[in-house]
Amino acid sequence: MLYKLLIDFGLVILIWMTQLVVYPSFTYFSESDLVNWHSRYTTAISIIVMPLMLAQVAIHGGGLISDFTWLKVAVVVFIGLAWVNTFFFAVPLHSQIDMGRSVNEAAHSLVRVNWYRTVLWSLVFLAGLVEYLRSQ
Repeated sequence: MLYKLLIDFGLVILIWMTQLVVYPSFTYFSESDLVNWHSRYTTAISIIVMPLMLAQVAIHGGGLISDFTWLKVAVVVFIGLAWVNTFFFAVPLHSQIDMGRSVNEAAHSLVRVNWYRTVLWSLVFLAGLVEYLRSQ
């Protein structure tokens, strides 16, 4: 159970750092500088984020199958919503920046759109923390 909490903690730290530091910093770049930097950023961050996201899905999905509870259902729904937000809202905004289209608007939209993932992954972590503390 500790490994699950560590993965959730890794994602919650990463998302808060992204929300409070990384995405707001995009709004200070010139359009050309952000377009130049952005592809390096997305490649580097994907190496960190994707294994954590995949591990989280596997661990929580497996946990739900092996021990069904409504709290686990809620957590899996939160994770699913975070994935929807990622791939249907954040990724298109990143693509827009990569293509140099409405770069400033996309950078500002990332800050707004990312609040949903920030809340969702925070709830996932808090639910896992409660579950972990109850088991101790």
